[in-house]
Amino acid sequence: MKVELAYGQTNRTLVIPDRHLQSIVYAAKSPQSEQDTDLIQQALSRPKNSPTLTELVRQKAARNAVIVVNDITRPTPYQEILPPMLRELTAAGLSEEQITLLIATGIHRSQTEEEHKWVFGEEICSKYPIINHNCDQDLASVGVLSTGRELYINKYAAQTDLLITTGLVGLHYFAGYSGGRKSILPGIASRSLIEANHKMMHDPRACLGNYKDNPVSDLMLEAAQVAGVDFILNVVTGSHHEIVYASAGHIYDAWIDAVKFAEEISVVPISKQADIVVVSCGGYPKDLNMYQAQKALDSAALAVKKGGAIILLAECSEGLGEDTFAEWMLAATCVEDVEKRFFEHFELGGHKAYAICRTLQQADIYLYSSMTDSTVQHMFIKPVHDVQDLLSQLLIQYGPQASILVMPEAPRIAVKSNCGE
Repeated sequence: MKVELAYGQTNRTLVIPDRHLQSIVYAAKSPQSEQDTDLIQQALSRPKNSPTLTELVRQKAARNAVIVVNDITRPTPYQEILPPMLRELTAAGLSEEQITLLIATGIHRSQTEEEHKWVFGEEICSKYPIINHNCDQDLASVGVLSTGRELYINKYAAQTDLLITTGLVGLHYFAGYSGGRKSILPGIASRSLIEANHKMMHDPRACLGNYKDNPVSDLMLEAAQVAGVDFILNVVTGSHHEIVYASAGHIYDAWIDAVKFAEEISVVPISKQADIVVVSCGGYPKDLNMYQAQKALDSAALAVKKGGAIILLAECSEGLGEDTFAEWMLAATCVEDVEKRFFEHFELGGHKAYAICRTLQQADIYLYSSMTDSTVQHMFIKPVHDVQDLLSQLLIQYGPQASILVMPEAPRIAVKSNCGE
């Protein structure tokens, strides 16, 4: 069978022998029955376990509100999400100047004015104050977490009368799913707390698609509760970034409602794990650099047998990507160096290097990319120049019963093996 796999802004064709092809796995399709704005309006008018925004403004006698929003690195359809929220808040008595958009940058750089316009649209940018979070300054304590750490968040969020968060719910490689509680931690928290939370990803329960008994997710949720989030609006998007579901209301109830919808789309059952898993990120911009492309490896790790092989097609036109991640990979002489550094001298960015090394414990990784062989080898990954030839070699290595599973959009999928291999 011929399979087309996205690679950068082009495709690569791979021929897979039918007798070895176990399956080609896609996220489930979710037909969009209504307009994006209709889904948002319905969610706002029927919030989960919460008063409406209008009722909250009146109950709290709110004189100001902060809406926490994602930055440009987490593509979220804000030009559909925000207008209905803003209309309701202004109709309830708040002026445009009293409603602030707080960008949840986490440890990322600040968003530029041009990026504001691209994400939110010029009209919103011209009417509402927009502030970038800085994880190193302008913080305020809002309480102490069960870990004993003090929770410092952005001071504007800490001081507002009405704290609203927004986000996108989808698979996350160690928080289980994004959205909901992530707007606070890591979104608008202090650097030290973000680092402590990310370091918990070493726990085997902190993995793709797991939101039950996940220590990373649990601490995020606790932080959101301690911070006093009043209302959330989260959406699930389809393969073309269209809104297919929206849920609003209580910080946990609305988020888990969206998670369960996302789970129906993204968790795909397979009969068994495969010897060889071939994955693409889905092309540009998801394979812009290795820092982003790593997400596909977590999906592949769930699908491959212990001791199997993962073949990743990711152009990585910008190379390794994030500076700390690149430095960790280039400085290490072996996988153990990365693991040792993760536990002894943790840095954000380095956690992605650790994630790759964790996948290497499950399977060999082969990478077809535009990077040099030397750069790829620094990640303890084997560079590939001819995927078809490699596949032929691996079929010989794994024998006549070797199985192949293909994931054309791996970051959108978490497979679940029915046989529990």
